[in-house]
Amino acid sequence: MPKINASTVAEHRAQQRKALIEAAIDILVNEGAPAVTPAAVGARAGLARSSVYQYFDSSAALLATITEEAFRRSNEALTRAIATANGPLERVEAFFGESLRLGAEGAHRPAVALMNAGLPPACQQRLMELHLEQVEPFRAAVRELGVPEPALTADLIAGMLHTALSAVENGSSLDAVTQRTLDLVRRCLSACA
Repeated sequence: MPKINASTVAEHRAQQRKALIEAAIDILVNEGAPAVTPAAVGARAGLARSSVYQYFDSSAALLATITEEAFRRSNEALTRAIATANGPLERVEAFFGESLRLGAEGAHRPAVALMNAGLPPACQQRLMELHLEQVEPFRAAVRELGVPEPALTADLIAGMLHTALSAVENGSSLDAVTQRTLDLVRRCLSACA
C-alpha cells in the first residue's frame, strides 16, 4: 500500500496530481512536447509510470491538462489584477502589468512551448480559444475607451506587450520594461481617443 502524505486520501490524490502536472510542465518547457510521456512525467515526479495512469491515460491527456492549467493560473492572476482597476484605461494597465509580471515568472512558457509543439489542429484550436478568453478583458477595455477601430488598436497595442514580454524574458528589468510599456500604451490610447 503506498504511503499517503496528507490528512485525507482526496488531499493526497490532489497533491500527486499537482506534482504530475508540475513535472509535465517542466518537461514540456525544457525538453518539448514529445518528451511529455507518462514514464518521463512519473520519473520526474517520483512516481511509478503505473501511478501516472491513475491520473492521466496518455501523453495527450497530460498535454491537454497542461494547456488548461497554464491558462487557468494566468487567468486567475489577471482577473485579480484588473478587479480593482477603475475604468478601462486602468484595466488595460493592470492587464499589461500583470502579464509582464507573469512573464517574468515564466508563466507564459508552457503556452509558448505548446504553440510551438506542432500539436494536432484540435489542440491548436483549444490553445487559440484559451488565448482569446485570456485577452478578452483587455480587448473589452480598449473597446470601452471608444478608440477608432478597437480590434486593430488592441492588436497593435498587444504587439507592444509581446515585445515587452520578450524583453523581460531575456533579462531586462521588469520594473523598467513595465513602466516604459505602460507609458507608451497611455500615449497611444490617448492619441487614438
